[in-house]
Amino acid sequence: MNYTFASATILLVLITDPIGNIPIFAAALKHVAPERRSRVILREILIAFALLLSFMFVGQRFLEVMNLSELSLQIGGGVILFLIALRMVFPPPHGSEPEVLTEPLIVPLAVPAVAGPSALATVLLLVSQQPEKRMEWIAALCVTMLISAVVLVSAERIQRVIGDRLVTAVERLMGLVLVSVSIEMMLSGAKVFILRLMNGQGL
Repeated sequence: MNYTFASATILLVLITDPIGNIPIFAAALKHVAPERRSRVILREILIAFALLLSFMFVGQRFLEVMNLSELSLQIGGGVILFLIALRMVFPPPHGSEPEVLTEPLIVPLAVPAVAGPSALATVLLLVSQQPEKRMEWIAALCVTMLISAVVLVSAERIQRVIGDRLVTAVERLMGLVLVSVSIEMMLSGAKVFILRLMNGQGL
């Protein structure tokens, strides 16, 4: 699959799911003083950004150390995206997330809410498939983190203006799009795998 700056940005926004993270951040920051919430959100976004950015630079080396091929990463990433997308379309019952009683640090906001397994797999996939576009992927990640920061800092205002039902509807719509993206990733990987088998090659 060949991505552009725009398609990579859209994919990263769908995966990091800032709209879907609104209730998670709201619950985790419930016991944090209102005047500190924006700073905590920005701190967690920066931590997630640093983690995802580091994976962009060490991703290829990581694949080599783990003896993983780009094809297995693409198919595995598609499976992870599919599971994440199903969770967006069919969210767990309200209140099933553990309540955070202290100011959160790294877990659960930076990881896994923003920089979860699907986001890490996606940045690895982007760089491994098209390493010559690394600067575009970095720019796409910057735009994604900026969108996440704006949405999450304004989370309470957004919930008041559009209501919880519309927030849920938008998240499920994003999940539906992400289901299609994940299936496309798995089909593309399976197609390449079958062609390699026919040519006497493996992963």
